[in-house]
Amino acid sequence: MCDDHAFDDMIEHNLRQGGISRRELGSLTLGAGIAFALPRAAGAADTTGSEVEIKTPDGTTDAYFVHPAAGRHAAVLVWPDIFGLRPAFRQMGKRLAESGYTVLVVNPFYRTKKAPTAPEKANFDDPETRKMLMGLAGTLSPATSRTDAQAFLGWLDRQEATDTTRKAGTTGYCMSGRIAIATAAALPDRIGAVASFHGGGLVTDQADSPHLLIPKTKARFLVAIARNDDEKEPKTKDILRDAFAKAGRPAEVEVYPAMHGWCPPDSAVYDAAQAEKAWARMMALFKESLA
Repeated sequence: MCDDHAFDDMIEHNLRQGGISRRELGSLTLGAGIAFALPRAAGAADTTGSEVEIKTPDGTTDAYFVHPAAGRHAAVLVWPDIFGLRPAFRQMGKRLAESGYTVLVVNPFYRTKKAPTAPEKANFDDPETRKMLMGLAGTLSPATSRTDAQAFLGWLDRQEATDTTRKAGTTGYCMSGRIAIATAAALPDRIGAVASFHGGGLVTDQADSPHLLIPKTKARFLVAIARNDDEKEPKTKDILRDAFAKAGRPAEVEVYPAMHGWCPPDSAVYDAAQAEKAWARMMALFKESLA
C-alpha cells in the first residue's frame, strides 16, 4: 500500500475522478429517511450483539460485535465504507451472525473519532462533508491496515464465540475493498475468504496496488464491481482476473448492473435486487471457504 498522501490521492481519484464522475457523486450519499430492513433468512439463528472496545497498538477502537447466541462459529471481519460504522452496517453484521458467523464490524477511523464518524444523511457531493470524509480516509495507511487487521482478528480469536479451527472471512465496501485484500495478505494463514463490494483502488499504478498483494494471500475471493466504476476503469476487472489466475487464487469477479455504493441498505443508490445477489454470492463463498 502507499503512504498517507498517496493513499488520500488514491481515494480522491477513485471516488471522484477515476471511480465516478462529478455528476455521479450523489450516489455516495446516505439515504434521507430510508427505512431499511434486510431480509431474515429462514432458520436464522438467535443472536447476541454488543458495542465493544478493542485495544490496538494505536489506541482503542469502538466496534460492534455480534454472534449466534449459542456455539462457536467462523469469524468475519467487516470493514465499512467511507461513511463508517453506523446502524446499516450493524444490521448487516447482525444478518451475517444470523447465518452462523461470529462478526466484528469496526470503526476504521477510531484514531480520530468514535462512531458515528459521518453526519446523518451525509452527502459526499457537499464540499464540507467531502473534505471531512476525505480527511478521515487520509488518516489510513499501509501501517494502519496491517496493525488493525492483526489487532481485530486477534481480538476475535480470543472470543468464546469464535471457532478458531475454521478460517476467517473479511468484507470491504468502497474504500475498504482494498483493506479487505490487505487483511488477507497480512494474515494469509487465517483469512480464507475475501469479499469486496464496489471497492475503490483495487488496481492502481503504484508499487503497492492491492492487486499485487494477491500472491501473498491464501483466500478465495468475491469482487463485485459497480457498473459505473467499470465504465470509468474497464481494464480493472481483467487485470484482477489475470492476477487471481496467475496466483492460483479462486475468484469470482463480476460487474453488477448497479451504481457505486449499491450494497449498504442506507445508500441513496441501494439496489435491493443486486444487493441480494451480492449477498447470496458472499454466503456461497463463506460456506465453501470458511471450513
